[in-house]
Amino acid sequence: MSRRQKSEPLKNTFPFPNDIFLLGLCPGELAVYAYLLRCANRKTGQCWPSYKTIGRAVGLSPNTVRKYVCALVDKGLVHTENTFVITKAGLKRNGNLLYTILPFGAVLDDHCQQQLAELRLAETQRKWAQKVKGSAEGTPREPS
Repeated sequence: MSRRQKSEPLKNTFPFPNDIFLLGLCPGELAVYAYLLRCANRKTGQCWPSYKTIGRAVGLSPNTVRKYVCALVDKGLVHTENTFVITKAGLKRNGNLLYTILPFGAVLDDHCQQQLAELRLAETQRKWAQKVKGSAEGTPREPS
């Protein structure tokens, strides 16, 4: 008889929410988000890699990374803050962005609420168009 061995916890892994694919992110946004999740502190959800570092890791240029970071901020997945560095000479310089990964459950709830609002608007527009079409058909036309 063989004994079942206890499996060791996976090392060098990070959690990635399955429902992320419901948000309609493009592959570049997914890659940047995954890298930020990998870098983030598990307790605070914060990290500060540069655009260049992220780009090297995911195979994108720094400008493209910047575009995808802006898209992630717009979609509410990530919050960014500017940081500053004081040099040895005492000068204040711009540092890397401080990224905070926002709670995914809230992001998904917001996305679902937005989709529901869009569906309600489309239904209202459809009903209005039917009403306008029905009233136009019911009115007599003027002779030409």
